Amino acid sequence: MILFLARPLSAQPPAPSHGRHPGHVVSTQPPIVVRATVDKQKILIGQPIQLMLEATVPGNAPISWPLLDSLPHFEWMEKGKVDSVSKPDGRYYRQYLTVTSFDSGAWAIPQLPFLAGNKKYFTDSVRVEVGYTKFDASKDYHDIKDIIDVPNPFAKWIGWIVAAVTLLSLALVIWLVRKKKLLKLFSAVELPRRSPYEEAIEQLEQLEKQRLPESGSVKAYYTRLNDILRLFISRKLGIASLSETNEELIGQLRPLRLPRFSSMSWRRLCE
Repeated sequence: MILFLARPLSAQPPAPSHGRHPGHVVSTQPPIVVRATVDKQKILIGQPIQLMLEATVPGNAPISWPLLDSLPHFEWMEKGKVDSVSKPDGRYYRQYLTVTSFDSGAWAIPQLPFLAGNKKYFTDSVRVEVGYTKFDASKDYHDIKDIIDVPNPFAKWIGWIVAAVTLLSLALVIWLVRKKKLLKLFSAVELPRRSPYEEAIEQLEQLEKQRLPESGSVKAYYTRLNDILRLFISRKLGIASLSETNEELIGQLRPLRLPRFSSMSWRRLCE
């Protein structure tokens, strides 16, 4: 009986392997992991708290960061940039954010969604308790202090600065007044001018040195001679000879009963 029962048992075929070979290891890709943590879970009203977001992504799979516009019962103070580090099995992302709350109570930072491909990955919600400073009845009560005037360290120098500015302004005024008087004095003193006759003689001598007729510039010579005579008459007789024609100027000279030689010389010059 024992031999009869043992033989069928030993003849049972082996279990099917379903296409797997002995020693074969099935490779699996690590999942995407996202996490949110805080450095303090109990804070006072208005006390800053640091929120850290982390994401581990296998390979080079792209991931979209959550939109951090607002958090219920919390306010943003600072948003740091997203840092990334390459690892052998993927890529690691991290971001530090600073938030605070002015609402007392126990609040939760909600789950934050990360998007990878067409799938969303959520962080765990983080509980934060916001409270007031504990009141100790055994200690003295300190009321709000009045505004304290802080002494100005430069107050003692204000008087000296005002005095220096005043002295400089006074010195500047005195200098300007004296300068104005000196300018008036110099403008009042006129240099002695030469007589019309001396000026005309000097101009005639310069004209003779140019020797214009010898070089063929006869017209330029008589034009310059006419100008010298007109200037002499203007300064000597007070006649507006520079703006008149020759005939008009002769008409003004006739009533003056000038010597005939001078009149004939002028007519010859004009001709």
